[in-house]
Amino acid sequence: MTTARFEQDGPALVVEGKGDAPASARLEGSRAAVEGAVSASGGGWSVRFALVAARWGGPERPLPSGRYRVAVAGAELDATLPVEMLGTLRAQLDGDTVLVGPPVDPVYDGGEAQGSLERRYLSHTAPLEDAVFFESFYGRSASCNPLALDREIALRAPGVTRYWSVVDLSVAVPDGAVAVVEGSPEWWRARSVAKLVIVNDWLRRAFARRDGQRVLQTWHGTPLKRLALHRKGFAPRRWGAVIKESRRWDVLLAQNPYAARILARAYAFFRKPVWVEGYPRNDALVTGDPLAVRERLGIEPGERVLLYAPTWRDDRDEIVAFIDPARLAVEADAVVLVRGHSRTLIPGRDVAGPRVVDVTAYPDTSELLLAADALITDYSSVMFDFSVTGKPMYFLVPDLAHYRGALRGFYFDLAARAPGPLVQDMDGLLAALAADPAEYAERYAAWRRAFNAREDGRAAERVVARLIDQGLLPVG
Repeated sequence: MTTARFEQDGPALVVEGKGDAPASARLEGSRAAVEGAVSASGGGWSVRFALVAARWGGPERPLPSGRYRVAVAGAELDATLPVEMLGTLRAQLDGDTVLVGPPVDPVYDGGEAQGSLERRYLSHTAPLEDAVFFESFYGRSASCNPLALDREIALRAPGVTRYWSVVDLSVAVPDGAVAVVEGSPEWWRARSVAKLVIVNDWLRRAFARRDGQRVLQTWHGTPLKRLALHRKGFAPRRWGAVIKESRRWDVLLAQNPYAARILARAYAFFRKPVWVEGYPRNDALVTGDPLAVRERLGIEPGERVLLYAPTWRDDRDEIVAFIDPARLAVEADAVVLVRGHSRTLIPGRDVAGPRVVDVTAYPDTSELLLAADALITDYSSVMFDFSVTGKPMYFLVPDLAHYRGALRGFYFDLAARAPGPLVQDMDGLLAALAADPAEYAERYAAWRRAFNAREDGRAAERVVARLIDQGLLPVG
């Protein structure tokens, strides 16, 4: 027989029982796990699970939202606890499962409550503030172009309030910024009062731009695969959504002239300004310190580092399993970093193995590109970013015909222009990794001329300067 309770301090789950203390206890989820602290006294025992975790050398943060199984050796957990607000998160115990959620009162979860907050937002009663509202990948991380712009804005306009939209408080926001949890009253208010909104994907939920409020859409990659109105099949509902979304933006940021043309056409012939300034997120690839990133990841000096970063598939939720990362680590004599697309973060699980590190939940992709000696990808736009480094790229594409022909389609022939070899399986990949990459030097140079001409480490500086010059960024 066991009992359980939540504690505000920590926060934590405490499980208690009679008899000998368990040899081990663990709280395990798909992207995070916590070892329980076991203690014994007076013929009984207790296990305390702190509902926080630290990764990659960072500070402890609340657990990401999700389901966590309680495993206490030799004991069966049979307690039930209702939803409880624990400061930085909320939690519920159902048998041997802890349900962790964002620190938003459940009263706001229902459609009626969200509808009320939405109507209050649309009424826009509060005055605009000297503030910027940031959102990256639907609040799953504080990263990408918005993060790089946040850093520059903090330097150039320190008096501006910086709100960051997050799915929960496991998402770390930059120093000095204010995290607002999606769906909370504070989130709705911050999006209403900020004079500038900076996002890298679609604006979710109801959105009504106020007089004096502007939206900078940075997007999140140069496209190889077709998107928006160019995707296969005509769907009136999708067309309507694309047109509605593109009309919300005031400025669109593009990495290069090619991307500017494609994005503008794909998004309903976007007629407002398109700024071709390079990508702020790639400034780090020019100015960053790879050794510092490797240290955070626990990689020993001198190790060869391979980054596997495939894109997502429209017909599946989780990362594609086209490599055996443990085998790759052994046969290539390397540390293998596995990076799933942001859309695979929630439904997937971390992979593990000797010299294998799952970095899908690592907050900043640019740092991973900086740390890697080579990139293994497929159709991901990360190829246009990694080429800033000049380091080798390999394209593992066993489903090329299906992806190009049935799922998405391409804007150009990858096989004809790729700055690295296209391979079909692990054996082909290992052979390519052992070959001299100089064979692709001319293609690589042409690729960089086409796609990386503005990647000089100063893109964020240029974008923020334009925001200030055009009165889009309040500077006090």
